[in-house]
Amino acid sequence: MTDGDEQPPGRTTDGDEPPPIVDAVAPAPAPDAASLAHFAAGPAPYPVPPAQPDPAQTRAVRKRRWPLWTALGLALGLVAGAVPGVLLREPAPDAAGRPAAADDPGTAAQRRLGERMLALLDRQATALVGADRAGFLAVAEPAARPALSRRYAALRALRVTTWRPAADGVPAEADGRPGEWRFTVTVGYCFVVPDCAPSTVELGTRWRLAGEEPRLTALEPSETDPAGVRPWQADDLAVTVGKRVVVATTQAQRRKLPGLLAQAETAARAADRYAIGGGPPDRYLVFYAAKGEWQRWYGGGRPKWTAGYAVGVGGGRHDVVLNAQIVTPAGIDDLLRHELTHAASLPDRGYADRADWWLVEGLAEYAGADGQPVHRYDGLAEVRDLLGGGWPGRLEAVAPADDASDDRVGGAYGVGYLAVRHLVDRYGEQRMLDFYRAVVHQGRTPEQAADEVFGDPWSMLHDDCMAYLRAVVG
Repeated sequence: MTDGDEQPPGRTTDGDEPPPIVDAVAPAPAPDAASLAHFAAGPAPYPVPPAQPDPAQTRAVRKRRWPLWTALGLALGLVAGAVPGVLLREPAPDAAGRPAAADDPGTAAQRRLGERMLALLDRQATALVGADRAGFLAVAEPAARPALSRRYAALRALRVTTWRPAADGVPAEADGRPGEWRFTVTVGYCFVVPDCAPSTVELGTRWRLAGEEPRLTALEPSETDPAGVRPWQADDLAVTVGKRVVVATTQAQRRKLPGLLAQAETAARAADRYAIGGGPPDRYLVFYAAKGEWQRWYGGGRPKWTAGYAVGVGGGRHDVVLNAQIVTPAGIDDLLRHELTHAASLPDRGYADRADWWLVEGLAEYAGADGQPVHRYDGLAEVRDLLGGGWPGRLEAVAPADDASDDRVGGAYGVGYLAVRHLVDRYGEQRMLDFYRAVVHQGRTPEQAADEVFGDPWSMLHDDCMAYLRAVVG
């Protein structure tokens, strides 16, 4: 976090857009392992009620409680210097449409070996997109083929249309294993839609030399990929594809796919309204995670009150993950609208400033409420409690801590919702979205954005939002 005397990361004071670095922030120090595990995902979660509440907690249990880890994770991760689920690297593509490699270090022999490995990975990519399973496995040692067969099946189920491996380094000898090599590659990939702006994933490949010919022995998740392990890297998947959404889960949960797809398609139509910066995603990708997968996919480690999150994977996309242990039939429609709105509205690489949390989550809550009257919003009691003490009454300071109580988290989301709702009621949806774009995408301060978009001073609007909050909750 920055103190009150510092210029927040990603902000500009002269009207220029910030440089296209991670979430428009200056280069951050490398995150430690705990930070990567904690912030690998992106927007924020909702509090989870106790499994067996006493009567006094019945109202809270019946309420929709599912803050989105995505927004909170992105805000906190970037402010703290972590890099949650960002595009790892996407330099200008070469003539083949593949990201151009930086100057290779290492010896000429290493460079030549890397070129041979990449040629084999290119051959494997062609086989994958062309539904040639035998060709996909042909570059690998027999012992590696069962795992690669599972990977092939998962990617084909997701309807992979693009798979482009590239590297900006050279192979390195595996420690203590003569004749074995490690080679980190970055793959640009698309699902369903051909010729999309590719998402990216960093992979660790392992090889053995058979004479002069490298043979693939393993294709592993990279330990340095900030987004963590993708579901298709970790598990066999069952997949269903709709017009706007792809929904995937484990084989054990596959019976739920038809219902999930229908609900997600409806939510996508709502979320499309809030797309900012180039139109809505070509497809929303939703993963439904049981307990084990929830702990494993995209790094795990979410707060206990998380029911869903969205994580940036590059190419303008944010994958959405739902927690099967928490999601209820009564709450899933709101949750999907909320999460898919994050996927539609967030910048490619998330956002930089924790002070914007109220706006990012407020927009998603507004979409999740789906036009219902304000008095029916579930979190009004928590907003009232929050206004009663422990919060200084500033929107930029409302983001909850990871270990916050359920009531504190629910109140924070309610504050964001009511503030955004007030701006919509006063200026209309489009001008509110223009304000969001100026603050979250372009790095303007609320003061700058309010003057530019609303023609009113932010100090006045902030006070009006707070007065509205107090009037609504009584």
